[in-house]
This record gives sequence, structure tokens and C-alpha cells, in this order.
Amino acid sequence: MSENVTQPTGEDVQAFLDSVENPGRREDAALVLRMMREVTGLEPVMWGQSLIGFGTYHYRYDSGREGDFFRVGFSPRKAKLVVYIMPYQDDFEPLLARLGPHKLGKSCLYLGRLSRIDLDVLRKVIQLSWELMAQKYPDS
Repeated sequence: MSENVTQPTGEDVQAFLDSVENPGRREDAALVLRMMREVTGLEPVMWGQSLIGFGTYHYRYDSGREGDFFRVGFSPRKAKLVVYIMPYQDDFEPLLARLGPHKLGKSCLYLGRLSRIDLDVLRKVIQLSWELMAQKYPDS
């Protein structure tokens, strides 16, 4: 089996955030960074070139593929701020209904400017994701 392409890099998280060109996206990323630090109690780690993650878990699929990834994280992409909430969409439905403008992928929450969403709800989404990942992967 091939190894997961996205691995922790040891690169400087703040240097990466400082390099985000769009000032609004950079400001929003700083806010999500603080929020995730508070929720997790952990320091962020760069994964690959543009993902910021908190905590880790080990997964193993029925196919035999396995690897490690962060429990919660985000990336300040050019088009949207992406928050990785892992695949528990049914658990998030009541919260997401109150969040504000967003799009949802398999395990990604795509957000425009954070000034348009309810930050308390975003914090609850991050907290719920963190707790669900801890329940599903207690030994990680």
C-alpha cells in the first residue's frame, strides 16, 4: 500500500499564514487557528503544503489501506476557507442549518468570509468534530 501523500511537515504554521495573499482570508485563518487551539488545547501542525491540523488519528479501511491524519484542521484556500470536520454530516445538520452561508463536501466545510457566519456555531461544529473523532479513534 502507498503511504498517505499528506504528512506532517514541521514547517512553521505562522509563516504559512503570513504568506496568505488575501488579507481577509489571512485574518479569517488567524481566527480559526485561535478557535481550534482553544477547542483542542493543542498546537497546530502543518500537513503538506497548505493544511493546518490539530491532533492525529490512525485509520484503517476494509481494503487494508491505513495511515494517519489530523483530527480537525483547516486550510485558507484562495477561493474559500476550508474546515475539515471529518465525515459525520448527519451529526452536524442541526448546527450547519444555523451556521450561515457554506458548502459541504464529504469531510470539508467551505466558508467564504467569516463575517457572514455565526462564529459560535462554527466553534460548536469544530468542538463536535473533535469529540466525535475522539470517540471513533480513542487510542490515537
